[in-house]
Amino acid sequence: MVKSEDKIKKAQLQIPVKNIKIHQPNQVETYQPRDQIYVRKVSGIFQLLRQRMNFFFLALFALLPWLRYNDHQAILFDIAEQRFTLWGLTLWPQDLTLLAWLCILSAFLLFFVTTFLGRVWCGYLCPQTVWTFIFIWFEEKIEGTANQRKKLDSRQLDFDKFWRKALKHTCWLFFSILTALTFVGYFAPVDEVFINFFTFQASFALAATVWFFAFCTYGNAGWMREIMCLHMCPYARFQSAMFDKDTLTVSYDFNRGENRGARSRKIAHESLELGDCIDCNLCVQVCPTGIDIRNGLQYECINCGACVDACDGVMDKMNYPKGLIRYTTEHELQGKKVHFIRSKLVGYAIVLVVMCSLLVLEIVNRAPVTMDIIRDRNELAKEKFNGDIENVYTLKILNKSQTDNVYRLSVKGIENTKWHGEQEVMVKAAAVYTLPMSLSVDPYELKGYMTDISFVIELVSEEDDVSLEHESRFFNKR
Repeated sequence: MVKSEDKIKKAQLQIPVKNIKIHQPNQVETYQPRDQIYVRKVSGIFQLLRQRMNFFFLALFALLPWLRYNDHQAILFDIAEQRFTLWGLTLWPQDLTLLAWLCILSAFLLFFVTTFLGRVWCGYLCPQTVWTFIFIWFEEKIEGTANQRKKLDSRQLDFDKFWRKALKHTCWLFFSILTALTFVGYFAPVDEVFINFFTFQASFALAATVWFFAFCTYGNAGWMREIMCLHMCPYARFQSAMFDKDTLTVSYDFNRGENRGARSRKIAHESLELGDCIDCNLCVQVCPTGIDIRNGLQYECINCGACVDACDGVMDKMNYPKGLIRYTTEHELQGKKVHFIRSKLVGYAIVLVVMCSLLVLEIVNRAPVTMDIIRDRNELAKEKFNGDIENVYTLKILNKSQTDNVYRLSVKGIENTKWHGEQEVMVKAAAVYTLPMSLSVDPYELKGYMTDISFVIELVSEEDDVSLEHESRFFNKR
């Protein structure tokens, strides 16, 4: 009896052993990081909406750099000149607060939309998604449907496969170069970018930048595709922090769809104890990230609605009601009341309104001209031959407007000040004018070693009344 109990205890203490496959030298093992996804073409209202939106914003992206305003490129982020031009607004490094406001505003707008409509940004407007679908369109036109592309990849290389692959990658590369040139055209004069690149007169920096962005576009949309969404995009990771049970997401109605199973359209599926899902897997075949939406909400889902259109088409053929897969909320699937207006959404809306108001207010109150005053550091003050005390300055006048303006300069704070230099200067649009000048004063007008003064700049115009004061100091000889 004791021996049998000891055997049982030893058996319980044994470490479980798992049989593994022993590697044979003649076997070839390959590592496949992912299965190739052959996205099947689908038509429907959401895909039509996505295509129209993609076309509109793609056309906007391509045309905006070519628009002209007041004889200059309407939108130009000139990093070399440290000057951003947006139609009639010119932003300089001193105006980076406006750019910060714009970035914060965009972030909260994204939070608001995500809380309400889920990841519609990813499915309808994200450049990665837009360019991926464009590249898939080239595949469909050159290599055929998803099944034809799969068969083409599985067979040996022949002339038909070679010319189709070569033409596809040529189209991808050409479209990537056009994309890169257009993108660089936002940061340099777009006409010069295209002319210099295609005439081989571009500088090394310009050519390298274009090829870098072309390579990124070709690699991301042509090869990586869903890898960018699944493993590299941070938005997919923190989106859950913005979701709640009233967020509209693409979801599968489990209660209506289960149990799954194939059936004939002539037989009532209720008699077979089957749900509306016929397990055709079309929702998986049309998904650009290759997920099965029937497994529930997943971070890989980009809310593009392709599975919704595919499932609605099947429901039409089976004479079932649409909406087995649809844009819905977790509360609606549970039969609970949906709250579209809720505290989180209202909070985001209030923040958006406040920030938009502050941004508009800052733009309206933005000074159209600024002036920097640089003193002569070698000698703060010197005495002239007639006994006057002289201070030397360098004025940098920045014209932030889009028109050439004439400005009148003066100084106040000390009586009987003598101005040596130009007092009326013409500054070109969105340019900086450097003016060396000096002030001299009778020492009897000075009450101490240092006197506060103000330089005044006024716009010489009958229409506008612009005046700006900038404080400085006037030093006396010790």
